[in-house]
Amino acid sequence: MSETVTADEPTTHDPADGPTATGERADLLEVLAKHRGFLRFTTRDLTDEQAGQRTTAGELCLGGLIKHVTAVERNWVRFILDGPSAMPDFTRMTEADWARRADEFRMLPGETLAGVLADYAEAALRTDELVATLPDLDAAQPLPDAPWSEPGGRWSARRVLLHIIAETTQHAGHADIVRESLDGAKTMG
Repeated sequence: MSETVTADEPTTHDPADGPTATGERADLLEVLAKHRGFLRFTTRDLTDEQAGQRTTAGELCLGGLIKHVTAVERNWVRFILDGPSAMPDFTRMTEADWARRADEFRMLPGETLAGVLADYAEAALRTDELVATLPDLDAAQPLPDAPWSEPGGRWSARRVLLHIIAETTQHAGHADIVRESLDGAKTMG
């Protein structure tokens, strides 16, 4: 039997966890934390089975959405530090590569909602620490090869953080629809 996970507490920064951001960085991280909280909230009081259940015409499930956002956040943080070499070359991905990537949107056998949420919290803490300590949000890297990247494009750390916020917000909305389809529960309203 699966354990029910309560995820209704937003993730907040504890000063004992590391440096605290100020100014623009604090504002950006506050917005990101708010939308992380919305995403986590969609999983409140669910079992592992419920977190892995597809409830709409799409392939998405709540646990898979959180796994995906975790992977996105980790990849883009590595990009800030290491540039495009931290990301896959999407133009050369095989069918097998795409199938492995699709697993990031599913709860796989042996995965638990508690584990997925803990992994997300760990990635969030790493992002928050980087944003608080990065010497320059204007530092830019060339974009990785991908069909959706503009040729010769470069993104600053700030732009990457804005992308992480947008990705989190978009998928929190998806998660709200998936949860409402599951049992009628909503994030707001």
